[in-house]
Amino acid sequence: EVGEPFKEEKAVAKYLRFNCPTKSTNMMGHRVDYFIASKAVDCLLDSKWAKAKKGEEALFTTRESVVDYCNRLLKKQFFHRALKVMKMKPDKDTKKEKEKGKAESGKEEEKKSKKEGGKDEKTKKEKEKEKKKDGEKEECKKDETPGTPKKKETKRKFKLEPHEDQVFLDGNEVYVWIYDPVHFKTFAMGLVLVIAVIAATLFPLWPAEMRVGVYYLSVGAGCFVASILLLAVARCILFLIIWLITGGRHHFWFLPNLTADVGFIDSFRPLYTHEYKGPKADLKKEEKSESKKQQKYDSEEKSDSEKKEDDDGKTEATRNSGTDGSGGERHSDTDSDRREDDRSQHSSGNGNDFEMITKEELEQQTDEGDCEEEEEEDTESRPSREKS
Repeated sequence: EVGEPFKEEKAVAKYLRFNCPTKSTNMMGHRVDYFIASKAVDCLLDSKWAKAKKGEEALFTTRESVVDYCNRLLKKQFFHRALKVMKMKPDKDTKKEKEKGKAESGKEEEKKSKKEGGKDEKTKKEKEKEKKKDGEKEECKKDETPGTPKKKETKRKFKLEPHEDQVFLDGNEVYVWIYDPVHFKTFAMGLVLVIAVIAATLFPLWPAEMRVGVYYLSVGAGCFVASILLLAVARCILFLIIWLITGGRHHFWFLPNLTADVGFIDSFRPLYTHEYKGPKADLKKEEKSESKKQQKYDSEEKSDSEKKEDDDGKTEATRNSGTDGSGGERHSDTDSDRREDDRSQHSSGNGNDFEMITKEELEQQTDEGDCEEEEEEDTESRPSREKS
């Protein structure tokens, strides 16, 4: 025979019921809440009963003491032990999945065989090996690419059934709650609701000032709701007028988020939105897409052209070096070169490689050059006079 629970046991069970993490599921056609034994033990070890008071010992000191106390709660039918039974898929579903997998693999192999049919150089054994390698690579790429959605981890479904051995064990055992006390918040909310209903029924007995205030509040709330409804209708009419006048090109919405599922303040933001959906807008979209494509092509062409320019620069440098050498030899017989040779001879006679030339020596050299030119002109003019 099991006696009635004590106050302390009720308090511990209530603490567990509202603080231990629970999950809900169906059991024998009823919605139930269940918890795991290890989490319940951890919850009680962190409670006030695990701390020693003055002159008293702590109720929970070790995990074993918690397990013993939970066994008492189980016997007094606060909760009971349940068994997890995994749901098995029927044979028909498994067969269908296997057939689908085989059909998909057969189609992929046919496509690959058609692509590789034109290559007669390889033998059949090499083709089969390559097919296997290609399949493995494709699977790896699909898994590695960040854009591809990952397969969802399928959780195995299970159902709960009552366990034959009703004992509390520390571990991953499942226990279903029978004790379902009323929370203080729900009790307070229900009490407030009852008081409000009673006060509303006693409205004729209220003081005159309170009744006038309630009347004005109700009228103001009604006007506010009516204004929002009128705004919603007016914005639709305004949109239709602008849409008809512009032939469907301009889409103007006043207070676009007025009827959206947002907060009170966000429903009035933004004030308006405007979109142009004409031929120019379509052209701009096409131009943007084309410009993006051209940028890609230009970047690729630049990489190729830079390589060519480097090669051309090297060849031109070698050619210019050869032409510079030949040009220097051709223009070595000018008057300035002759003068420099004379100066170098003069300097070598004195025993110095380089000498500073004074202004007087430069003037003498220029005078001598002018005299030589005059003598050449005279020799050319004499035979012409004799002939005349």
